[in-house]
Order: sequence, then structure tokens, then C-alpha cells
Amino acid sequence: MMIHSSNNNRMNIQKLMLYGPLPIRILAGILFIAHGIPKLSDPAMTQGFFGNIGLPPELAIPIGLLEVIGGFALLVGVVTRIASILFIIQMIGATILAKSSEGFVGGFELELLLISVAISLLLTGPGKISIEYDVLKREIFPKGKKLVDEIKLKESG
Repeated sequence: MMIHSSNNNRMNIQKLMLYGPLPIRILAGILFIAHGIPKLSDPAMTQGFFGNIGLPPELAIPIGLLEVIGGFALLVGVVTRIASILFIIQMIGATILAKSSEGFVGGFELELLLISVAISLLLTGPGKISIEYDVLKREIFPKGKKLVDEIKLKESG
């Protein structure tokens, strides 16, 4: 009887883990959208800033679009793994090019947190309560789930 109870607890925990990405996705999506909208609403200011830190000013619009569209993708849970990869790349660039000289606190701590969030979403996928899970009934980037499952099998075996 004890084994059965242990298996039920494990199944309940695994079911709950499917909801883990939800609050992370929602907050990260909102943050990226909130940082992308100003880049798109005042591209000249963003281009000036990018030029001052050594980035091509032409990247202002693509970065703003990535933040708004990618943030929306995270928010609703579609192409979560792909958006996460793009955000990891973007945040590494932001950390190195724009924030590293400012130090950790008051500098690049937010970018590192967002990299960590994006890595978590890359590994877990969108979770339940997402377009991919609830509407499409599959991940758009299904090999990501397969890779994570293979790693889990190797670790448990």
C-alpha cells in the first residue's frame, strides 16, 4: 500500500510540474514586451543608444520586434523554445555589450535572470495552459521535448 501512495505522490508532483513554466512565461513575456515597446515607439532614441554602445543602429527595430513578438509568444505559450533561444542570445549580447561595465547590481543582474528564465523555458517548453499544449496539442519545436526526455532517461538510468 505504501508503494502505491508513493507512486500517486510522484504522479501528482509530475502533473504539477507541467504548470511550473506558466508564471515564468507570463512574467518574462510581459517584461520583454515592456522593454520592446519603447524601442519601437522611439526608434531614433534606441538607434542613438545602440550607436553609443557600438551596436549597429539598424538593430533597434529588429531587437524591438524580437522583444515584443517574442514576449507575446512567451506570454501565450507558442514557439516557446525558439523564442527562448533568441532571448538567450539577445541577453548575452546585452550583458556583454551594454551592461558589463555597470557591474552586477544595478547593471546586468536582470539580463542574467532573464537568461536563466529563458534557459528554463528552453528545457521545459511551454508547459500546460499554453497554445502549444492546449490548442495545438503539440510543441512546434518537438525535438526540444525529445532531447530533454532523452537527457532525463540517461540521468535516471
